[in-house]
Amino acid sequence: MSGSKIAPAPPQGLSREEPGGAFLKRAEVRDVLAWMRLLVDPADAAAVVRALARPPIELRQVDLARVIQVARRRKLDLVLGLSAATESPQVPPEARERIQRFVELHRSAAAELDTVEPDLFLGRLIDRLGMRGRPLLAPEDAAEQRASLERLRALAVEFVRARPQSSTRDLARHLATVVPETPAELEAVPPREPESAESRLEGTLRMLREEVLGSVARIGGRLGELRLDTDLDISHGVVRYLELLKLSALLQRPEGQSLAEALSDINARLLAATTPLQREIFQTSTLDETLLDVEGDDRARAQALIPREEHSLGPFLPRKGIGLALSASDIQTYRSCPLRYKFARVLRIPTEQTVHQRFGIVVHQVLERYHSENATTLAQMLELLEAVWRRSALGESPSELELLAKARAALTSYHARLGEQDSEPVWFERAFAFRLGPHHLRGRVDRVDRLADGSDAEFELIDYKTSRPKTAEQLADDVQLSLYALAAREAWQLDSSRQAYYYVLDDLKVPVPRTERDAEAVTEIVLEVGEGILGQEFEPTPSRAACSICDYRIVCPAAEG
Repeated sequence: MSGSKIAPAPPQGLSREEPGGAFLKRAEVRDVLAWMRLLVDPADAAAVVRALARPPIELRQVDLARVIQVARRRKLDLVLGLSAATESPQVPPEARERIQRFVELHRSAAAELDTVEPDLFLGRLIDRLGMRGRPLLAPEDAAEQRASLERLRALAVEFVRARPQSSTRDLARHLATVVPETPAELEAVPPREPESAESRLEGTLRMLREEVLGSVARIGGRLGELRLDTDLDISHGVVRYLELLKLSALLQRPEGQSLAEALSDINARLLAATTPLQREIFQTSTLDETLLDVEGDDRARAQALIPREEHSLGPFLPRKGIGLALSASDIQTYRSCPLRYKFARVLRIPTEQTVHQRFGIVVHQVLERYHSENATTLAQMLELLEAVWRRSALGESPSELELLAKARAALTSYHARLGEQDSEPVWFERAFAFRLGPHHLRGRVDRVDRLADGSDAEFELIDYKTSRPKTAEQLADDVQLSLYALAAREAWQLDSSRQAYYYVLDDLKVPVPRTERDAEAVTEIVLEVGEGILGQEFEPTPSRAACSICDYRIVCPAAEG
């Protein structure tokens, strides 16, 4: 489902005034859609991560990293890996309880996946996730949330009405096609009058009072049951009551005292009355952040948040000595979107390779083997293509056979160009490794040619691409080839080199001129990126270019509206 595309016409249940359904970008709707996706496809790791990170599970980032690490080591999908993670000594008891909550929810929902009508299943899933009473919102925000979930229900009902024989799996796939994949242009909305802190407190107090009263019967009814998670339910109920006391105290704080100042003292007093489990729940609540957002003071927010342990992702950063292990791809990923780097390189959320990614790997492997085996004829190159294609995950669908034909034509052109050029290829897939400041840079260059045209440069570094060609102007800010030039000098002692991209499918070589200033610029970029990663600065920087190719849209908060 990760490769689903938005239908050109508005899907059933969506108005033309709201293309793609803006409500589908709301956080609570995306939570439901993530659960639908993971129930249908347990290998959809991004959806599993969203379900784990969001209520009602709220697994901490560091525990997420541990769980993913365990699953990868045991070569399991994340759903199966969760059970393995609960047996790992790396996972603390409170995280195990949260994981167990996920497992129980997953088990109960999966049991109905193929036995309940799709629209009814969606409604039950919303109820299971506790959407209505979950967040502590101002009344108007809560109303918007309820409305968006009702629209999601209506969308499911209309889908089933139009396709009465459809299954819940069909509904999940349909919903995957209507979720906007890239940030849409936001329409101008008249600004709402800002709420005062007191107004937000009073609204939240009313909602929390209703939630606490509503939970009394539910928790009380479970006291007589032989359940392992009864203590956890009681602790959650006690914490909600303590938060009710907190809100009451904030409303009665001395005149002139800010929320930030009052919270620090109130939190310390309430924490003194908690058990270790209640303390953990209290400390991970987002209530304080919700309240402090009204005042908009980041420094006050940072100082006033509840005292809590640091749960740093530091152990999961790709460290090498005192610095980081970095590649050109790592640097490009972080610069395009730091949050995407975190998902891919720190949490290491597994992703499925796309057809075009697998195709690119095939072309690279053919060229690597052709040169490493000292082959010379076109027939040898095309024989290698057939052999590598058979071993790849590519099949014989019409679109894949079309790619195979493109590969044959492209490699034929490559072979002809190779015989016509004056330069001499001398290295293929040549690896490099060198230090830049505290960081360890590593990678490999697809091909290095020795030049014979009498220019100042002695060598040309060539990187193969199977994507659409870019012009030299579009590549003016490119980091990869500048880094390769620096690597050639530092790791191979090749002081004089040129650089170019060779777009294999178009038989087009695009030189990218570089100067000494480029070496200085790439050094600054590497050090800046390294500083950001070590400082765990992973804020998203959404853009159409970055988001359109991102595998983590379902879990990205920047995609929410």
